[in-house]
Amino acid sequence: MEEPPMPRTGRTVLPGYPHHVVQRGHNRQLVFAGKADYRRYLGHLQELSATHDVRVHAYCLMTNHVHLLLTPGDAAGGLARLMKALAARTTRYRNKLEDRTGTLWESRYKSSPIQSDRYLLACVRYIELNPVRAGMVPVAAHYPWSSYRQRMGLDGDVWFHPDPGYLGLGDSEPVRRQAYERFLRDAVPAGEWVLIRESLQRGQLTGNQRFVDEVARIAGRRVEFRRPGRPRVRRDPQG
Repeated sequence: MEEPPMPRTGRTVLPGYPHHVVQRGHNRQLVFAGKADYRRYLGHLQELSATHDVRVHAYCLMTNHVHLLLTPGDAAGGLARLMKALAARTTRYRNKLEDRTGTLWESRYKSSPIQSDRYLLACVRYIELNPVRAGMVPVAAHYPWSSYRQRMGLDGDVWFHPDPGYLGLGDSEPVRRQAYERFLRDAVPAGEWVLIRESLQRGQLTGNQRFVDEVARIAGRRVEFRRPGRPRVRRDPQG
C-alpha cells in the first residue's frame, strides 16, 4: 500500500533578512525564449520589487528558471506578493503571445533565508556564476541576464541594491569590484555550493547554529539545517 505524500513544510520568511529564491518553469519548460522575454521580466522585477517593498540584491535569469536574492521589508508577505505578481505577469504575456492557457511556472517557488554576515556573499557568487557552472559562458561577464554586469559597471544604470556582504568588501566601488572579482576567481570551499543548493531545495536556512537559534526566536519554531563550513572572503584589495 502506497504511503500518503508528506505534507508541505511551512515556508520561513523573515522581514529584513535576505532570501535566496528560485522559481522554475512548469515541468522545467522554457520560460525565456528571446531577449525581449528577459528584458520584460527584469522590468517587472524592478517595478514590482519597489511596489512590494522588497530589495533585489542579485539575480540570474536562466532559460527555464530564475535565481533571485531578495530582502522583504517590514512585511514578510511582500516576498510572496512579489513572486506571485511576477509569475502572473509572465504567464499572461506568454499565454497571449502563444495563444495558450495554463500555468507557466511551478506553483511553489523555493526560498532559503540567508545568514547575512557569513553566507550572503557566497550566495551572490552562487547566483551570478550559475551560467558559468551550466557551461553557457566561460565567465560571468559574458552572460547578459544576471546582476553581475550591473554590479561591475558594464551595463547601464544600477537599479538593484548591493547587499551588505558586497558593500563590506571596500570603501569605494572600484575597490569593491576588484575584491569581488577576486572572490569569484577564488576556489569555492568544499561543500559550499552543495550547502546552498540543498538549503534552498529543502527550505532550510543557509547559516550556522547561531543563525538557527536567532531564527527560532524570531519565528517561534526551529528550522532544520545542515552544519556547513564557512566560505572564505578575501577583503584586502591588494591581497
